[in-house]
Amino acid sequence: SFELCICPRCFLPVRGYFAEERWNPESSLLAPRVLLALICRNSEHSLPYFLGTIERLNYPKDRMALWVATDHNEDNTTAILRDWLVKVQKLYHYVEWRPKEEPSYEDEEGPKDWIDPRYEHVMKLRQAALESAREMWADYFMVDCDNLLTNSNVLRGLMKQNKTIIAPMLESRAAYSNFWCGMTSQGYYKRTPAYIPVRKQIRKGCFAVPMVHSTFLIDLRKEASRQLAFHPPHPEYSWAFDDIIVFAYSARMAEVQMFVCNKETYGYFPVPLRSHNTLQDEVDSFLHTVLEVNVRNAPVMPSKYISVPRKQPDKMGFDEVFMINLQRRTDRRERMLRALHEQEIACKVVNAVDGKAMNVSEIHALGIHMLPGYSDPYHGRPLTKGELGCFLSHYNIWKEIVERSLDTSLVIEDDLRFEVFFKRRLMNLMSEVEREGLDWDLIYIGRKRMQVAHPEKAVPNIHNLVEADYSYWTLGYMISLQGAQKLLKAEPLKRILPVDEFLPIMYNKHPVSDYMEQFETRDLLAFSAEPLLVYPTHYTGDPGYISDTETSTVWDNEKIRTDWDRARSGKSHEQAEISTEAQNSDVLQSPLDSTARDEL
Repeated sequence: SFELCICPRCFLPVRGYFAEERWNPESSLLAPRVLLALICRNSEHSLPYFLGTIERLNYPKDRMALWVATDHNEDNTTAILRDWLVKVQKLYHYVEWRPKEEPSYEDEEGPKDWIDPRYEHVMKLRQAALESAREMWADYFMVDCDNLLTNSNVLRGLMKQNKTIIAPMLESRAAYSNFWCGMTSQGYYKRTPAYIPVRKQIRKGCFAVPMVHSTFLIDLRKEASRQLAFHPPHPEYSWAFDDIIVFAYSARMAEVQMFVCNKETYGYFPVPLRSHNTLQDEVDSFLHTVLEVNVRNAPVMPSKYISVPRKQPDKMGFDEVFMINLQRRTDRRERMLRALHEQEIACKVVNAVDGKAMNVSEIHALGIHMLPGYSDPYHGRPLTKGELGCFLSHYNIWKEIVERSLDTSLVIEDDLRFEVFFKRRLMNLMSEVEREGLDWDLIYIGRKRMQVAHPEKAVPNIHNLVEADYSYWTLGYMISLQGAQKLLKAEPLKRILPVDEFLPIMYNKHPVSDYMEQFETRDLLAFSAEPLLVYPTHYTGDPGYISDTETSTVWDNEKIRTDWDRARSGKSHEQAEISTEAQNSDVLQSPLDSTARDEL
């Protein structure tokens, strides 16, 4: 018999005796080759930001090829792309440039009109790019020139999913995105219960869908990818002549499943416009996309290789634009100033009164007394220091308006987001108000409508304006000199309550008669934009939601905290759905209100 002795050292890495045996571990594989297909038309406005996101993709540029085409431009797209390619071509593995200098198609009604020759031309370009990718043994990554890929790891993330066709879900201002969950037997969009949970990221993952478009990756190493084509359409194709539907049909016939991935926020894009829309509409729509990115993300920076025209801010015809901001909320101030600058709006920053920093003696020195009998409708608590500071911030602006004799002013807070076409809509509204000679004191541009039992009265001959009923929030409003004088004359500091409760009292629409009776004159002429022009950046329960008015202390007692039960904080909740019977359907609608295909 014998014993087997195993030495643990025998299993340790051994340096070879000969030099050839002492090798280093194998190096990692090179990143897969990718052809980035960019087809741009009338994209002068989007290219600085779009190309900036392309430059910042976390992917080796020497493993990427650029295939760039442009045609039928009415702006400076061709020159911008050419200059950019000249500056970056040495960074990339290969660059192909296909410009075409024809101003428009025959029978085209405008730059947003997609006629059959335009569809066919785009299909041929995409097919040419696909064939170029196949020739260089590269994957195919298609990105429309107004898609902002804010997640620099998007390309690597898609590759990890190992799918033949996969798209990153893109965000927009509406329910619209770059995928469909349902398709009719004729190839059109079909509403399904599965769509919204994916679009809102209630369900997260990568999902099989019948359609992806705008931005997607094709893995050309897959056997089935050989049968994919953008042009010509499949011999059995009989659906609408539309590039995205033609390609979806091609994938179906090749038995290639499309996927959309929403595990992270990958990027943003504008809602498509209608055929009658102008190039300026497209410019403003894309600008709104840039603003939406900035609400919850770092700002989109332009390409370092493209010079961006200088902005020329103005006050939109107002004597002053006031923006209220707490000095300690520097992030909000920076975001708002950036958003206003992008829209070429000049403002005066007003340092808000920090109610939390005021002591009881300072409050009493100002002669401030709470309105007898007031209690918060949701919590039964008295006024908070935050609400006191908010009121004083608006009050000080009303005083400045009177002192400077400002005929018209715009007041906005720092926690709002702008609606699409904000500047044009606001200026159009004020132009019509002046033209009709409307007698007004205050016009809400953002609010929470609290009276939802019946419609508000539409203002004749003026688009998008109603007589305001009981409302919350002071996100944004226009105010006249006469309006500011009326508000100051009421001496509100002697019987103070939240500013958004005070205003409805002054226009005689507050539901609590006991509050109204303590203000003898209630003749403020108040109106509201319909639809609204601004909304809050966050609502109760949203990630990042912060309230400087409700998380505070009682106005005259620093020992009583008012950190509230968020579930009961109804004031900061999103506007509840208004019934059909109470909709302000009689209001005159402007053309800018129906520009987007939000139903998609």
